[in-house]
Amino acid sequence: MTEHPFAQADSQWLDLIGEARAWFETPQGQLLLQDQQRLLEEELARFFGGYLVHYGPGGQPMAQATQIQRSVRLGAPFAGVEIVCEEQSWPLGEHAADVVVLQHGLDFSLSPHGLLREAARSVRPGGHLLIVGVNPLSAWGTKRLYSRDAFRRARCIAPGRVSDWLHLLGFALEKRRFGCYRPPFSSPAWQARLLPLERFGGRWQAPGAGFYLLVARKLVMGLRPLQQSRRQPMGKLIPMPVAKVSQRDLKSP
Repeated sequence: MTEHPFAQADSQWLDLIGEARAWFETPQGQLLLQDQQRLLEEELARFFGGYLVHYGPGGQPMAQATQIQRSVRLGAPFAGVEIVCEEQSWPLGEHAADVVVLQHGLDFSLSPHGLLREAARSVRPGGHLLIVGVNPLSAWGTKRLYSRDAFRRARCIAPGRVSDWLHLLGFALEKRRFGCYRPPFSSPAWQARLLPLERFGGRWQAPGAGFYLLVARKLVMGLRPLQQSRRQPMGKLIPMPVAKVSQRDLKSP
C-alpha cells in the first residue's frame, strides 16, 4: 500500500497511527517489537487453520505462524498493509479468522472497546485472539507520562482490564505472558549491559515487564460447561400408622 491516506478515513485516527508507526521505528520501539516477535512466534506455533489476521501500527514483518495457511495484515493505508480499513470497520465476515493478533492496536486506538469488539467478532468459535500491549505497571508505562514523542499517546491499558473485556465478549483467557524487562533506554550500550534482566525476568515471568501478551480462546456458544447442582440429601421415610381392622368389622353389614 501507499503512505497516502484514503479520503473516507478519520483524520485523527490516521495521524495517531502515523505517529505510532514512526515511534516503532525508533530504537526503543524496535526493542519492544523484537522481544515480542519471539513470544508471538512461540504461541502461534501451537495454532493451525486457514487465516490469521494481524492489526497494529508497527511496520515490522508479521510473526510467523507455521501452521496457518494465510496471514494477512489489515489497518491504515501504510506500507505492508494488505487490506485497508478503519479500526472499527473490518471488511471481514463474522467468524472469518482462526487467529487474530492485536499488536499494540489497543494502545494506539481512538476506541479500544470498538476495536476489540471488531476483532472478537472476526474470530471463529474455538479460535484465538492474541493481544500485545504496553504494561502500565513498568518503566515503560512510567515513560509514557513524561514522554515528548508519539509514545505519550499510548493508552497502556492494564492486562487485567483487558482480560475483563475479553470475558464479557465470550473469551476464556488461556495464558498471560510478559516480556522486555530492560528499561526504555535508547543507548545500545546500556541495552547490552542490561540484557541479563531478560533472562531473569523471563524465567520467572515477573509482572514488571514492558509489555504483556494475552492469549484468549473464543468459547463455542451452547457448549459452555454447566456447573453441577449439589444433590440435596433425602430425608428418612417415616412409617405411617395403619388402623387395625377386626374380623367382626369385616362381617358386619
